[in-house]
This record gives sequence, C-alpha cells and structure tokens, in this order.
Amino acid sequence: MKRTALFAATLLTAAASADVLPFAEALKPEPPPAPAPVVPAVPDVLTLDQALRFSLENNFSIRQARERLREQEGLIVEVRAQAIPNVAATAGYTRDAKSLSEARNGGPVNYQNWRAAIIVRQLVYSGGGVSAALDAAKTTRTAAVLDIEAVVNDVLLLVRTRFADVLLNRERILVQEQGVALLKEQLQTAQNRFAAGSVSQFEVLTAEVALANAQPALISARNGLRVAIDELRAALGYQGGFGADLQKVPEFTGTLEYRPVSYDLQASLSAAKARRPELLRLAQLQRARESGVTVSKSNYLPEVYLTGGYEGVKRSSSNSLDDSLDGWTAGVEASWAIFDGARTRGKVTQARALLNQARLSLAEQTLAVEVEVRRALSSLQEAAELAEAAGKVVGQAQEALRLADVRYRNGAATQLDVLQARQALTEASLNRLEANYRHTLALATVRKAIGESDPVVAAVTP
Repeated sequence: MKRTALFAATLLTAAASADVLPFAEALKPEPPPAPAPVVPAVPDVLTLDQALRFSLENNFSIRQARERLREQEGLIVEVRAQAIPNVAATAGYTRDAKSLSEARNGGPVNYQNWRAAIIVRQLVYSGGGVSAALDAAKTTRTAAVLDIEAVVNDVLLLVRTRFADVLLNRERILVQEQGVALLKEQLQTAQNRFAAGSVSQFEVLTAEVALANAQPALISARNGLRVAIDELRAALGYQGGFGADLQKVPEFTGTLEYRPVSYDLQASLSAAKARRPELLRLAQLQRARESGVTVSKSNYLPEVYLTGGYEGVKRSSSNSLDDSLDGWTAGVEASWAIFDGARTRGKVTQARALLNQARLSLAEQTLAVEVEVRRALSSLQEAAELAEAAGKVVGQAQEALRLADVRYRNGAATQLDVLQARQALTEASLNRLEANYRHTLALATVRKAIGESDPVVAAVTP
C-alpha cells in the first residue's frame, strides 16, 4: 500500500505541476475579462489614417472576430487531446456492515475493500477519425483567420464611408455658409439701393425671403455633421468623449477630391476570386466538411487503445489497509460497433449534406462576388462621369454669377437674375461635392470588392 500510494502521489504531483490534471485547471480562478483598449482623449486633429488604425484595435466587430479565432484554437486543443495519451487516476473504498459479510475458507470476515490505480490510454487506431477531426479543426481555424480579414475589410470600408460622411457634411456647411453670406451681401446691396431710391421695396423683400429660405439648409447641414460624427465614433468603437471631452469635436483633415482611375473588368474579376477572404474562407470550410465526412465514416471501423498503468488493491484475506497487492498492468482494448441502429449511416448522410451545402455556398458566394465587382465598377464609372460633369458646371456657374453681378450693377439685370445665378452656383457646388463624395466611396468599394489590400492594414502587419 505504501509503495502504491507513493507512486500515485508522485504521478499526481508531477501532473499537477504540469497543469494537465482536470482539477488543477478547475481550481484555477476564472480569468477576468480582457481589458478594454485604452481610450485616448478626443484628439485635436483626426486624419483618415488615424481613424482607420484606431478601428483596427477598437471596433467591436473586429474584436468579436478575434474571439471567434480563439474559440477555434481551443477546439484544436480539444481535438488534439484524442491523439495523445490520456492519464486517469481512479480510486475506491467500501466498508460494509459485518452482518453483510462472511468468512471465506475459515479466514477473517472481509468487510472493507479498496482499490487505486493510475491508467494510461493511448488511441492507436480509429479509422482515421481523429486525424480527420484535427484537420477539420485546423482548416476551420484558418477560416476564422480569413473571417477576421473579411470583417476588417468591411470595417475599414465602413470607417472610410463614415469619415467621408463627415467631410461631406462639413463641406456642405461651408457651401451653405458661403451661399448665406452672398445672400446677406445681396440684401445689403438691395437695402442700400432702396435707401438711394433706385429700387423698390419689393427687391428688398425678395432678398430677405431668399436669405430666410437659405437658413434651413444650413441648419440641416450642421445637424448632418453632428450625426455623421457620432456614426463615425460608433464605427471606430470609440467609447470616450466624457468629462472635458463631452463637447469636443476634432478637426477632421482631408478633402473629397476627384482623381480619375480605371480598372479592367477581367483583371478585377480574377483578382476578386483569388483574393477575397470570403471565398477563401468558404473554401476552407469546404475542406473542413470533407474531413467531417471522414470523421463520420470512421465510426464504421473499430477503435483500438493501448492501456497501461499501476494498480494497488487490498488483499482479500485481510482487512488491514496496509496489507495490499500492487503492480503494473498493460493491455489492449478494442471496440467495434457491429450494429448501431444505422446511427453512423445517419451521421454520414448529415456530413455529406453539410459538405454539399458548403460547396453550394462557395459557388453562390463566388457568383455574388462577381456581381458585386461588376456593380462596383459600374458605380465607379457613373461616379467618375458625374464628377467630371459637376466640375465643369461649377466653373460655368461661377462665371454666370460674375456676369449677373456686373449686369445688375450696370442696371442691365434684375435682382432676380442675380439670386437665380447665386442659387445655381450653390446647387452646382453641392452637386460637385456630392459627386466627389460618391466617387470616393465608389473607389473604396471597388478596392474592397476585388480584395485589394488596404494600405493601413499593410502598414500595421508585421
């Protein structure tokens, strides 16, 4: 007994120090939640690159995708455990009332028993099920990595869109403020000319009405900027903005400019099929499903284990706990489900159906990506044509306003002509701004659709 106990205690201590015993892990306190990223103060200036970099660490969708990757890494550890030796400690002790026991062969009454053992089991054959399950877990982890990449691409496009929304609304305010300033100038001119007796009260009233009608658009533009900033904050995952930063708004740097670019349709489609993480992820999941079929089919075959250990039992001819028998044990275990009520066949059918679903999902997503690329290129072409046209109209509207002002001062045009020219310039400026905004987003959408690497990701990737 003493020798058995010493051997068992040695094994238990070694295993506990290696953190492999179940109770050693179970007794550990639950780790606290991962600390949230440090939230910096609202910056004085915020660029697009700064916003993109911040979102990579703080956006909630990206952080959740990283946790899904950790989940798959835990699954790999779980599956790998089937392929390495498993060690178990077993022990038991019973004591019966003496009235339930009787002497055997004239010996003492045997009313208590004990047994202790350390057993090692090693799987040596399972029909390929364990290796297939491990391969499935590894490919699923690769799919999780690609899922992070896809989520990152979506988030970066969202941040670019929200940042462009901020710039758009900021520029709208400037355009509307310029329009209001021109209308105030026009009202002052009308009032001066009315005081001089060269125009009627009607022209003054017309200028006042035009100025009043321009105010709602300016108010809406200012509210649009506030909303756009909050939506950008949500896309970034920024949870600060309290205390001294409650009302602080950074200065957003950048402009919405039109720069002509071109993409070849065939090259874009080929690039998308080769690089889009959504397609690569589904291809990995298809591989995992193929391994899943092998796992299910392995249940048709036997499982073989090698076993060994050290065991100690109480001698049956004695009731003393120190009077024991102990020694090594070794053996082979095998099990084969000759008939399981067609359960394995059902599992194989399910696995094959899941594999076919994965194949169909890949084919469906491939078609969806192709359509997405075509639509993105079409939208980019439309946005480029609108931006070019809008840029020309602004120049024409500026010249028309200049001529209207000259003619009005010379008495060859009415105040209505000037107001119409200024309204046309405001509309042209807003149209050019909107066209540049659409082109900026269309270009970002094309790059995401064809799987083009974002420069910010490349810069932070070691």
